[in-house]
Amino acid sequence: MSIQTVANRLVELTRIGQYETAQNELFADDAQSIEPPHAQGMQTVQGKDSIISKGKQFQSIVEAFHGASVSDAVIAGHYFSVAASLDVTLKGQGRIKMEEVIVYHVVDDKIVSEQFFY
Repeated sequence: MSIQTVANRLVELTRIGQYETAQNELFADDAQSIEPPHAQGMQTVQGKDSIISKGKQFQSIVEAFHGASVSDAVIAGHYFSVAASLDVTLKGQGRIKMEEVIVYHVVDDKIVSEQFFY
């Protein structure tokens, strides 16, 4: 599988909201999910199971989902990036619109890290 195939599959699954399927299918068991230092409530985690738990934790604080988008992937060597946006109402926090760039590192056809910039 090429990095283009991995990137295209990730984009395909995230566009239809199948985040956990993407993580199970495309992430290495010891993958890392890296948040920026200023992230509120989200932590950097190691391991596919921890990444999946982190996603479930975020989903549990979403009161209402209003929309999302993911760009096509831009590929450079063993990395690809996407721009993503999310429009949600968070429990106790109100409606927010998030925009971020996510950089993925791929080794041996598996995502070994994702890093969020927002």
